[in-house]
Amino acid sequence: MTARMYYDADVDPAALAGQTVAVIGYGSQGHAHAQNLRDSGVDVIVGLAEGSKSRTLAADAGFRVERVAEATKTADVVVLLVPDTAQKAVYDAEIAAHLRPGQLLMFAHGFNIRFGRIQPPATVDVGMVAPKGPGHLLRSVYTAGGGVPALFAVEQDASGTARARVLAYARALGATRAGVLETTFAEETETDLFGEQALLCGGVSSLVKAAFETLVEAGYQPELAYFETMHELKLIVDLMYRGGLNFMRFSVSDTAEFGDYVSGPRVTEGVKAAMGDVLTDIRSGAFAERWIAVQEAGGDEFRELRRRDRDHQIEQVGAALRAQMPFLSPVVVREGEAQAAASGTPSGSGPAPAESST
Repeated sequence: MTARMYYDADVDPAALAGQTVAVIGYGSQGHAHAQNLRDSGVDVIVGLAEGSKSRTLAADAGFRVERVAEATKTADVVVLLVPDTAQKAVYDAEIAAHLRPGQLLMFAHGFNIRFGRIQPPATVDVGMVAPKGPGHLLRSVYTAGGGVPALFAVEQDASGTARARVLAYARALGATRAGVLETTFAEETETDLFGEQALLCGGVSSLVKAAFETLVEAGYQPELAYFETMHELKLIVDLMYRGGLNFMRFSVSDTAEFGDYVSGPRVTEGVKAAMGDVLTDIRSGAFAERWIAVQEAGGDEFRELRRRDRDHQIEQVGAALRAQMPFLSPVVVREGEAQAAASGTPSGSGPAPAESST
């Protein structure tokens, strides 16, 4: 059975007519949601902590900025776009006591609902629109006239209007220009975490480092190894993005295609079993428990893992090579900037990093 995609023509934008949306957070996702919604004619206010560095950014962009509690009281729709690990504290301290029946509480990722960190009252609607891309892309594609595909879900429909409002929200983001797919909070969360860990971030990073190390340890030049294992990856992914594996294989040499078929399975032998273990940890809540425990303990383990990979040889070699290619708009991430969501771009040019999940 083919899943149904929803597009502009399938959605009634009037479902949000006359309603105010409070965007809580002004990071990678927050700034893009706020600006796209406003450009689509939605009344938007931004909710931020009193001392947030993002208050100036949001105000300079022309938004009315209020404290989170006040924004929650004012709004008909409250969308929580601070990082996953901060959401529970913000919700408990500033949002929970001010929710009223009929409001729509929105998320861009299901983590805190799926794992029971946030438990909204039964009198409010709970929904999600999860764009399949970072905030800077959500914004730039919208301004160019396109849209980033998204998932949407309704967890609670106390008012009877939740689904219509969630879809109207997706349309205002520009997501229904590309198409949105209906899901559940559990399915979105589990597949999103799995994709990040097994492939998009964890799997790819580990493969790139292993391939680079294999070449360097065999005596090849590190610069050459970088080009072969990191630089060219974008070229291959771009081909997949446009036309799938078939177009990639059509575009590369016959030698490369043959090597794909006979050597790829050797490299990934045992990977599916390991992926199954990763998925089990996600679905059972073991990963969420570990991640939350790391944060509650002060984040030392996370910072050590980040520090350990920051100085890997491939990063040192790559930084030097990219510095000679200004047409790439190379970005240098300094210490402490790895999740500087809304305060601007890390040293160099290019978009700010994604705020929470992909």
